[in-house]
Amino acid sequence: MKHIAIFASGEGTNAQNIIDYFKDSDKVKIALVVSNKANANVLNRAKKAGIPTLLISRTDFYDSNNTIDALKKANIDFIVLAGFLWMIPSNLVQAFPNKMINIHPALLPKFGGKGMYGMNVHKAVVEANETESGISIHYVNEQYDEG
Repeated sequence: MKHIAIFASGEGTNAQNIIDYFKDSDKVKIALVVSNKANANVLNRAKKAGIPTLLISRTDFYDSNNTIDALKKANIDFIVLAGFLWMIPSNLVQAFPNKMINIHPALLPKFGGKGMYGMNVHKAVVEANETESGISIHYVNEQYDEG
């Protein structure tokens, strides 16, 4: 059984789809939902599904190993960033090498980087008169949307 942590900062619609997809799996368990916002609806979605949650502070995330320790305590094997807006610090990337992916709402490398999330991305795609759009799923490294 693989234990997955989902990181999200907002509504949690992508997280909900992942939770629903794996709810009856005997190979994958969504073991933790992590958020940096106390009022993020993703925390409500997780609680409703019976999934433990972790609220992280900027200080703990960037200046300590507290998040890594919590992930290890939950036996996390893999991390999915599903609308998580903070850049991932090096210590977390190194603790989960090639075991962390990001779901980005545009085709990279266009429309990536800081500020490119949610409707900001979709607005930028439309304003650029793009004829194609989609999502990118990529491994996470220490840079925004470059893994």
